Amino acid sequence: MAAIQTSLPEGTEIELWWADEARIGQKNKVTRRWAKRGTRPSAPSDLRTQWAYIFGAICPKKGKGAGLVLPYCDTGGMNQHLKEISLAIDPGAHAVLILDQAGWHTTPKLEVPANITLMFLPSKAPELNPQENVWQFMRDNWLSNRIFFDYDDILAHCCQAWNKLVDQPWKIISIGMRDWAHGF
Repeated sequence: MAAIQTSLPEGTEIELWWADEARIGQKNKVTRRWAKRGTRPSAPSDLRTQWAYIFGAICPKKGKGAGLVLPYCDTGGMNQHLKEISLAIDPGAHAVLILDQAGWHTTPKLEVPANITLMFLPSKAPELNPQENVWQFMRDNWLSNRIFFDYDDILAHCCQAWNKLVDQPWKIISIGMRDWAHGF
């Protein structure tokens, strides 16, 4: 972080962002449910295989998010997502975007906007990325235990869930803040 800060004009604010992708589809997860003791609540399940990907990024300190719902998880989608994140960064600020080392994050074909610097997490350490906890929250509350009728229904529910999250900045702050990451 110190190297990034020294490469920027003096007084430039750094926003710490976290990003990841989640696949949401018809083979949906069954999550815990509240039920009367001694009963076994039913949960719908589907064997069809359509899905979409939510590209999501959060800035927990400011309670901001930037996301897209796309049909593929690839370099093209990541380039679109970087543009979306770039628009959400405060004017004059610079973002350090922390993400895993997926192939579409590390490829030289990635077009990184000037107001973003990428920083990669160690391999096999998803627990370090609070965006993983965002996916768990969204699945537990808005995306699991349901049957999606078709691809358009998947898109609609993913967009609705992401927009509902972004409309609750306090939720992004409570899920995403990490003392070890925001103490620089």
